[in-house]
Amino acid sequence: MDFSGKTILITGGTGSFGKACTRHLLDTADPHAIRVFSRDELKQTEMEADYRDDRLRFLIGDVRDRERLERATRGVDLIIHAAALKHVPVCEYNPFEAVQTNVIGTENVVAAAIRNDVPQTMFLSTDKAVNPVNLYGATKLAAEKIVSQANAYAGDADVRFATVRYGNVVGSRGSVIPLFLRQAETGVLTITDDRMTRFWITLEQAVQFVLSRIDLADGGEVFVPKIPSMRVMDIADAIAPEAEHRITGIRPGEKLHEVMLTEDESRHSRDLEDCYAIDPEFRFRQIRKPLTGTAVADGFRYSSDANTEWLTADDLRAVLPTLQPVA
Repeated sequence: MDFSGKTILITGGTGSFGKACTRHLLDTADPHAIRVFSRDELKQTEMEADYRDDRLRFLIGDVRDRERLERATRGVDLIIHAAALKHVPVCEYNPFEAVQTNVIGTENVVAAAIRNDVPQTMFLSTDKAVNPVNLYGATKLAAEKIVSQANAYAGDADVRFATVRYGNVVGSRGSVIPLFLRQAETGVLTITDDRMTRFWITLEQAVQFVLSRIDLADGGEVFVPKIPSMRVMDIADAIAPEAEHRITGIRPGEKLHEVMLTEDESRHSRDLEDCYAIDPEFRFRQIRKPLTGTAVADGFRYSSDANTEWLTADDLRAVLPTLQPVA
Protein backbone atom coordinates (compact mmCIF):
# COMPACT_ATOMS: atom_id res chain seq x y z
CA MET A 1 0.00 0.00 0.00
CA ASP A 2 1.25 3.46 -0.87
CA PHE A 3 0.79 5.39 2.38
CA SER A 4 1.46 8.78 0.78
CA GLY A 5 -1.46 11.12 1.36
CA LYS A 6 -3.34 8.51 3.41
CA THR A 7 -5.04 9.00 6.75
CA ILE A 8 -4.20 6.17 9.14
CA LEU A 9 -5.74 5.38 12.52
CA ILE A 10 -3.73 3.32 15.01
CA THR A 11 -5.65 2.06 18.03
CA GLY A 12 -3.38 1.60 21.02
CA GLY A 13 -1.22 4.17 19.27
CA THR A 14 0.85 5.06 22.34
CA GLY A 15 1.85 1.42 22.94
CA SER A 16 5.15 -0.05 21.82
CA PHE A 17 3.88 -1.18 18.42
CA GLY A 18 1.85 1.98 17.85
CA LYS A 19 4.80 4.26 18.53
CA ALA A 20 7.20 2.20 16.40
CA CYS A 21 4.69 2.00 13.55
CA THR A 22 4.05 5.74 13.72
CA ARG A 23 7.77 6.51 13.61
CA HIS A 24 8.27 4.13 10.68
CA LEU A 25 5.45 5.68 8.66
CA LEU A 26 6.58 9.24 9.35
CA ASP A 27 10.16 8.41 8.37
CA THR A 28 9.52 6.25 5.29
CA ALA A 29 6.22 7.49 3.85
CA ASP A 30 4.34 10.74 3.58
CA PRO A 31 0.93 10.12 5.15
CA HIS A 32 -1.58 12.95 5.23
CA ALA A 33 -2.25 12.21 8.91
CA ILE A 34 -1.77 9.52 11.55
CA ARG A 35 -4.48 9.46 14.19
CA VAL A 36 -3.09 8.13 17.47
CA PHE A 37 -6.05 6.66 19.36
CA SER A 38 -5.52 5.67 23.01
CA ARG A 39 -6.79 6.18 26.57
CA ASP A 40 -3.73 7.67 28.25
CA GLU A 41 -3.39 11.45 27.99
CA LEU A 42 0.05 11.41 29.63
CA LYS A 43 1.45 8.99 27.04
CA GLN A 44 -0.10 11.05 24.27
CA THR A 45 1.41 14.25 25.64
CA GLU A 46 4.83 12.61 25.92
CA MET A 47 4.58 11.15 22.42
CA GLU A 48 3.52 14.48 20.95
CA ALA A 49 6.51 16.21 22.58
CA ASP A 50 8.88 13.46 21.42
CA TYR A 51 7.72 13.23 17.80
CA ARG A 52 6.88 16.89 17.10
CA ASP A 53 5.23 16.25 13.74
CA ASP A 54 2.20 18.17 12.50
CA ARG A 55 0.92 15.08 10.66
CA LEU A 56 -0.01 13.51 14.01
CA ARG A 57 -3.50 13.76 15.49
CA PHE A 58 -3.92 12.64 19.11
CA LEU A 59 -7.37 11.29 19.96
CA ILE A 60 -8.31 10.32 23.50
CA GLY A 61 -10.64 7.35 23.35
CA ASP A 62 -11.28 3.75 24.31
CA VAL A 63 -12.06 0.91 21.88
CA ARG A 64 -14.91 0.04 24.25
CA ASP A 65 -16.63 3.23 23.12
CA ARG A 66 -18.17 2.56 19.69
CA GLU A 67 -19.49 6.09 19.23
CA ARG A 68 -16.03 7.57 19.79
CA LEU A 69 -14.52 5.07 17.34
CA GLU A 70 -17.08 5.95 14.69
CA ARG A 71 -16.11 9.60 15.01
CA ALA A 72 -12.38 8.79 15.00
CA THR A 73 -12.56 6.63 11.84
CA ARG A 74 -14.34 9.14 9.59
CA GLY A 75 -12.26 9.78 6.48
CA VAL A 76 -9.70 7.11 7.40
CA ASP A 77 -7.98 5.00 4.71
CA LEU A 78 -6.44 2.38 7.01
CA ILE A 79 -7.00 1.15 10.57
CA ILE A 80 -4.26 -0.72 12.41
CA HIS A 81 -5.94 -2.24 15.45
CA ALA A 82 -3.24 -2.72 18.10
CA ALA A 83 -5.16 -1.83 21.28
CA ALA A 84 -5.44 -4.69 23.75
CA LEU A 85 -5.04 -5.87 27.31
CA LYS A 86 -2.20 -8.33 26.76
CA HIS A 87 -0.54 -9.29 30.04
CA VAL A 88 -1.62 -12.84 30.83
CA PRO A 89 -1.86 -12.50 34.66
CA VAL A 90 -3.81 -9.22 34.34
CA CYS A 91 -6.32 -10.81 31.98
CA GLU A 92 -6.68 -13.86 34.23
CA TYR A 93 -7.39 -11.68 37.28
CA ASN A 94 -9.68 -9.29 35.38
CA PRO A 95 -11.44 -11.54 32.86
CA PHE A 96 -14.43 -9.34 32.09
CA GLU A 97 -12.18 -6.34 31.50
CA ALA A 98 -10.11 -8.41 29.07
CA VAL A 99 -13.25 -9.43 27.19
CA GLN A 100 -14.53 -5.85 27.09
CA THR A 101 -11.32 -4.52 25.54
CA ASN A 102 -10.04 -7.42 23.41
CA VAL A 103 -13.34 -8.86 22.16
CA ILE A 104 -16.01 -6.15 22.40
CA GLY A 105 -13.41 -3.52 21.53
CA THR A 106 -12.50 -5.37 18.35
CA GLU A 107 -16.18 -5.69 17.43
CA ASN A 108 -16.48 -1.91 17.88
CA VAL A 109 -13.50 -1.28 15.59
CA VAL A 110 -15.08 -3.51 12.94
CA ALA A 111 -18.46 -1.76 13.26
CA ALA A 112 -16.86 1.68 12.96
CA ALA A 113 -14.87 0.63 9.90
CA ILE A 114 -17.99 -0.69 8.17
CA ARG A 115 -20.03 2.37 9.12
CA ASN A 116 -17.41 4.72 7.66
CA ASP A 117 -16.35 2.57 4.68
CA VAL A 118 -12.71 2.34 5.78
CA PRO A 119 -11.02 0.43 2.93
CA GLN A 120 -8.53 -1.59 5.00
CA THR A 121 -8.34 -2.78 8.61
CA MET A 122 -5.43 -4.86 9.93
CA PHE A 123 -5.73 -6.51 13.36
CA LEU A 124 -2.74 -7.57 15.49
CA SER A 125 -3.04 -11.01 17.05
CA THR A 126 -0.64 -13.36 18.83
CA ASP A 127 0.54 -16.97 18.90
CA LYS A 128 -1.31 -17.20 22.24
CA ALA A 129 -4.55 -17.28 20.19
CA VAL A 130 -3.69 -20.74 18.85
CA ASN A 131 -5.12 -23.54 21.02
CA PRO A 132 -5.38 -21.00 23.87
CA VAL A 133 -4.75 -22.09 27.45
CA ASN A 134 -5.28 -18.66 29.03
CA LEU A 135 -7.92 -15.96 28.77
CA TYR A 136 -5.68 -13.55 26.89
CA GLY A 137 -5.21 -16.10 24.12
CA ALA A 138 -8.93 -16.92 24.12
CA THR A 139 -9.88 -13.25 23.69
CA LYS A 140 -7.44 -12.89 20.81
CA LEU A 141 -8.85 -16.01 19.15
CA ALA A 142 -12.36 -14.58 19.46
CA ALA A 143 -11.13 -11.27 18.04
CA GLU A 144 -9.53 -13.07 15.07
CA LYS A 145 -12.89 -14.68 14.27
CA ILE A 146 -14.68 -11.34 14.55
CA VAL A 147 -12.22 -9.68 12.17
CA SER A 148 -12.45 -12.49 9.63
CA GLN A 149 -16.25 -12.57 9.72
CA ALA A 150 -16.37 -8.78 9.39
CA ASN A 151 -15.82 -9.29 5.67
CA ALA A 152 -19.24 -10.97 5.51
CA TYR A 153 -20.88 -8.35 7.71
CA ALA A 154 -19.62 -5.67 5.34
CA GLY A 155 -21.73 -7.08 2.51
CA ASP A 156 -20.93 -5.45 -0.80
CA ALA A 157 -19.10 -2.49 0.76
CA ASP A 158 -15.56 -2.02 -0.53
CA VAL A 159 -13.88 -2.70 2.80
CA ARG A 160 -11.48 -5.46 3.83
CA PHE A 161 -10.39 -6.92 7.19
CA ALA A 162 -7.38 -9.16 7.87
CA THR A 163 -5.15 -10.26 10.75
CA VAL A 164 -1.44 -10.58 11.47
CA ARG A 165 -0.50 -13.24 14.04
CA TYR A 166 3.08 -13.23 15.37
CA GLY A 167 5.14 -14.36 18.35
CA ASN A 168 6.94 -12.75 21.28
CA VAL A 169 8.51 -9.35 20.73
CA VAL A 170 12.15 -9.48 21.83
CA GLY A 171 12.64 -7.54 25.04
CA SER A 172 8.97 -6.79 25.69
CA ARG A 173 8.01 -6.00 29.27
CA GLY A 174 6.72 -9.07 31.05
CA SER A 175 8.81 -11.38 28.88
CA VAL A 176 11.76 -13.45 30.00
CA ILE A 177 14.57 -11.24 28.67
CA PRO A 178 14.04 -8.20 30.94
CA LEU A 179 13.34 -10.62 33.81
CA PHE A 180 16.67 -12.39 33.27
CA LEU A 181 18.49 -9.05 32.92
CA ARG A 182 17.21 -8.03 36.36
CA GLN A 183 17.91 -11.43 37.92
CA ALA A 184 21.44 -11.56 36.48
CA GLU A 185 22.48 -9.05 39.13
CA THR A 186 21.53 -11.57 41.84
CA GLY A 187 23.32 -14.50 40.21
CA VAL A 188 20.17 -16.66 40.13
CA LEU A 189 17.81 -17.06 37.15
CA THR A 190 14.34 -18.52 37.69
CA ILE A 191 13.37 -20.83 34.82
CA THR A 192 9.91 -22.33 34.67
CA ASP A 193 10.92 -25.31 32.50
CA ASP A 194 14.27 -25.92 30.78
CA ARG A 195 12.54 -27.47 27.72
CA MET A 196 10.64 -24.29 26.84
CA THR A 197 10.87 -22.66 23.40
CA ARG A 198 9.37 -19.49 21.95
CA PHE A 199 9.03 -17.67 18.62
CA TRP A 200 10.86 -14.33 18.57
CA ILE A 201 10.47 -11.18 16.46
CA THR A 202 11.90 -7.69 16.87
CA LEU A 203 9.59 -4.70 17.13
CA GLU A 204 10.82 -3.21 13.85
CA GLN A 205 10.34 -6.56 12.08
CA ALA A 206 6.78 -6.71 13.41
CA VAL A 207 6.02 -3.21 12.10
CA GLN A 208 7.44 -3.94 8.67
CA PHE A 209 5.58 -7.25 8.43
CA VAL A 210 2.21 -5.73 9.36
CA LEU A 211 2.55 -2.90 6.84
CA SER A 212 3.76 -5.23 4.08
CA ARG A 213 0.73 -7.54 4.41
CA ILE A 214 -1.86 -4.83 3.77
CA ASP A 215 -1.55 -5.04 -0.01
CA LEU A 216 -1.76 -8.86 0.10
CA ALA A 217 -5.01 -8.97 2.07
CA ASP A 218 -8.13 -9.84 0.12
CA GLY A 219 -10.26 -10.24 3.24
CA GLY A 220 -10.32 -12.67 6.13
CA GLU A 221 -6.74 -13.92 6.00
CA VAL A 222 -4.49 -14.47 8.99
CA PHE A 223 -0.86 -13.78 8.07
CA VAL A 224 1.84 -15.62 10.03
CA PRO A 225 5.50 -14.56 9.58
CA LYS A 226 8.28 -17.10 9.37
CA ILE A 227 10.42 -16.14 12.36
CA PRO A 228 13.07 -17.93 14.45
CA SER A 229 12.62 -19.84 17.67
CA MET A 230 14.82 -19.74 20.74
CA ARG A 231 15.31 -22.09 23.67
CA VAL A 232 14.89 -20.59 27.12
CA MET A 233 18.20 -22.13 28.19
CA ASP A 234 20.00 -20.34 25.33
CA ILE A 235 18.41 -17.07 26.47
CA ALA A 236 19.71 -17.71 29.98
CA ASP A 237 23.17 -18.52 28.62
CA ALA A 238 23.23 -15.35 26.52
CA ILE A 239 22.31 -13.07 29.41
CA ALA A 240 24.02 -14.63 32.43
CA PRO A 241 26.18 -17.63 31.52
CA GLU A 242 27.59 -17.96 35.06
CA ALA A 243 24.27 -17.66 36.89
CA GLU A 244 22.62 -20.44 38.87
CA HIS A 245 19.38 -21.83 37.38
CA ARG A 246 16.39 -22.36 39.66
CA ILE A 247 13.55 -24.39 38.07
CA THR A 248 10.18 -23.11 39.34
CA GLY A 249 7.64 -25.03 37.21
CA ILE A 250 5.33 -23.86 34.44
CA ARG A 251 2.97 -21.08 35.49
CA PRO A 252 -0.81 -21.25 35.04
CA GLY A 253 -1.77 -20.41 31.46
CA GLU A 254 1.73 -21.07 30.12
CA LYS A 255 2.81 -23.57 27.43
CA LEU A 256 6.04 -25.45 26.85
CA HIS A 257 5.98 -24.49 23.17
CA GLU A 258 3.96 -22.05 21.08
CA VAL A 259 2.11 -22.79 17.83
CA MET A 260 1.33 -20.23 15.13
CA LEU A 261 -0.34 -22.50 12.57
CA THR A 262 -2.21 -25.71 13.43
CA GLU A 263 -2.75 -28.94 11.50
CA ASP A 264 -6.39 -28.00 10.97
CA GLU A 265 -5.48 -24.56 9.64
CA SER A 266 -2.94 -26.07 7.26
CA ARG A 267 -5.80 -27.40 5.10
CA HIS A 268 -6.63 -23.86 4.02
CA SER A 269 -3.23 -22.17 4.20
CA ARG A 270 -0.70 -20.98 1.64
CA ASP A 271 3.08 -20.66 1.82
CA LEU A 272 4.11 -17.17 0.63
CA GLU A 273 7.87 -17.76 1.16
CA ASP A 274 8.31 -15.21 3.96
CA CYS A 275 5.04 -16.07 5.71
CA TYR A 276 1.95 -18.27 5.75
CA ALA A 277 -1.50 -17.01 4.81
CA ILE A 278 -4.36 -18.80 6.57
CA ASP A 279 -7.35 -18.27 4.29
CA PRO A 280 -10.90 -18.12 5.62
CA GLU A 281 -12.56 -21.53 5.32
CA PHE A 282 -15.27 -20.02 3.16
CA ARG A 283 -15.00 -16.98 0.93
CA PHE A 284 -17.36 -14.13 1.68
CA ARG A 285 -17.39 -12.78 -1.86
CA GLN A 286 -15.62 -13.16 -5.16
CA ILE A 287 -11.86 -13.09 -4.77
CA ARG A 288 -10.65 -9.60 -5.61
CA LYS A 289 -6.93 -10.33 -5.88
CA PRO A 290 -5.25 -13.37 -7.46
CA LEU A 291 -4.11 -15.82 -4.79
CA THR A 292 -0.37 -16.41 -4.68
CA GLY A 293 1.86 -18.98 -3.00
CA THR A 294 1.65 -22.74 -2.74
CA ALA A 295 -0.64 -24.90 -0.66
CA VAL A 296 0.70 -25.91 2.75
CA ALA A 297 1.04 -29.67 3.21
CA ASP A 298 -1.96 -31.25 4.89
CA GLY A 299 -1.18 -31.86 8.56
CA PHE A 300 1.59 -29.24 8.69
CA ARG A 301 2.11 -27.61 12.10
CA TYR A 302 4.21 -24.49 12.64
CA SER A 303 5.42 -24.68 16.23
CA SER A 304 8.34 -23.16 18.12
CA ASP A 305 9.87 -26.53 19.02
CA ALA A 306 9.83 -27.89 15.43
CA ASN A 307 11.01 -24.72 13.72
CA THR A 308 13.71 -24.83 11.03
CA GLU A 309 15.22 -21.48 12.08
CA TRP A 310 16.76 -20.89 15.50
CA LEU A 311 18.43 -18.03 17.34
CA THR A 312 21.52 -19.01 19.31
CA ALA A 313 22.89 -17.50 22.50
CA ASP A 314 25.47 -15.64 20.38
CA ASP A 315 22.70 -14.24 18.15
CA LEU A 316 20.91 -12.84 21.18
CA ARG A 317 24.09 -11.41 22.69
CA ALA A 318 24.60 -9.47 19.45
CA VAL A 319 21.22 -7.70 19.72
CA LEU A 320 20.97 -7.25 23.49
CA PRO A 321 22.79 -3.88 23.52
CA THR A 322 20.27 -2.48 20.99
CA LEU A 323 17.12 -3.54 22.84
CA GLN A 324 14.86 -0.88 24.28
CA PRO A 325 12.16 -1.89 26.79
CA VAL A 326 8.76 -2.10 25.09
CA ALA A 327 5.30 -2.46 26.59
